[in-house]
Amino acid sequence: MQHHIIAIVGMCGSGKSVVTEWFCNNGYYQIHFGDFTMIEVKRRNLPVTESNEKKIREELRKEHGPDAYAKLALPQINQMLSVGNVVIDGMYSWSEYKFLKERFNNRILVVSIVSDLRIRKLRLSTRTIRPLTSEEVDKRDYAEIENIEKGGPISHADYFICNNSGLDDLIFQCNEVFKCINSHLQNES
Repeated sequence: MQHHIIAIVGMCGSGKSVVTEWFCNNGYYQIHFGDFTMIEVKRRNLPVTESNEKKIREELRKEHGPDAYAKLALPQINQMLSVGNVVIDGMYSWSEYKFLKERFNNRILVVSIVSDLRIRKLRLSTRTIRPLTSEEVDKRDYAEIENIEKGGPISHADYFICNNSGLDDLIFQCNEVFKCINSHLQNES
């Protein structure tokens, strides 16, 4: 069986990082699209803030196109795929989805993590790294949906996980999706 890619998508605070970590703990190599933003923020010696991250995300997309992060990550994806399976954390845009689908076809599957807005806001307000206020969450959601086509990959996913409960339920759902993915991939080969 060929190595494959699992792209984890969802709105901020939905649980993408936890699910990505679960896949990493199960043998997947990780690529985090957000790392390209952080590298550029640090290269410019800017403070790590929501507004600086947004500015960099928009500049990278303006420079490289709406599929910027997929293009920037492609060499790393190919390198990792040569040795194992890959999980992508943070594929945001419909353009990134189409770019990767065109290159990897059935070797890429999308897992969408969804959570109620009130739950995401609570999680984001209490996280230790870059906490967000309710207004900041709304602002970020609107910008990501309207400016970077984030809704497309979330709604067009191959698998969905509803993350409104605790960590135990999320891990249970990861196991169930993993079984489905393995079955799907075995049927493809």
